[in-house]
Amino acid sequence: MTLKQITLSSDDQTALRACGHALADAARAAILPLFRTGIVSDNKEADGFDPVTEADRAAELAMREVLARLRPDDSILGEEFGTKDGSSGLQWVLDPIDGTRGFISGTPTWGVLISVRDASGPIYGIIDQPYIGERFEGGFGIGEVVGPMGIAAFGTKTTTDLADATILTTFPEVGTMAEGAAFRSVASHCKLTRYGMDCYAYALLAAGQIDLVVEASLSPYDIQAPIAVIQAAGGVVTNWQGGPAHEGGQVLAAANADIHARALEILSNASMT
Repeated sequence: MTLKQITLSSDDQTALRACGHALADAARAAILPLFRTGIVSDNKEADGFDPVTEADRAAELAMREVLARLRPDDSILGEEFGTKDGSSGLQWVLDPIDGTRGFISGTPTWGVLISVRDASGPIYGIIDQPYIGERFEGGFGIGEVVGPMGIAAFGTKTTTDLADATILTTFPEVGTMAEGAAFRSVASHCKLTRYGMDCYAYALLAAGQIDLVVEASLSPYDIQAPIAVIQAAGGVVTNWQGGPAHEGGQVLAAANADIHARALEILSNASMT
């Protein structure tokens, strides 16, 4: 499979958006009947806890069936079933439930992550929260959320001072001990620190509710949809050295370039010690 930098017509973009929504609809239908039902999880990690459930697998299979029908020439990278080669130069990146720990705990902070990328990185993405009924969409000139209050354009905050910022991460330990210390170095300058939001943190950043998300040890399917959504909202997403983040690892998502620069300076210095 070779990714290419693709020039898309307006019709191409419309077709990709329609496919993205069809994927999100299929995942919702597979997941919601299993949420808060006491579903059993399996552990994918021998030395820790990385749960997967029937809902994760069913949602990814449902999305792959949609792609087989609508976009058979596109490649697929999915968390549960790996890579399918394609010939179009485009790849769909799927995380059927980002935040399975939250899912099995009954919290509504998990989400379905759907993105499409070419050789330049993610060009379109959806963060979908089926239980709340919120769908954040970014790319091709679109930056909006559809939810219980209707449809609204979104945009990131204009905060420039870390002392006024709200920062989120999923796990208190963040990653390694050094990465956790680096996160806490940034958080110590911020007004408010919150934990445990999974992909919903990135949606909140795009919606103008928070200022920073800092994480580590991510996979490509954890971050590519959030990148597309946040960039559509006017935000910035890089790794901790200021480079591309779409392959995962250490991620800094910020509401704007100014606050990104302030957080990046602390992270880049702390992560080298």
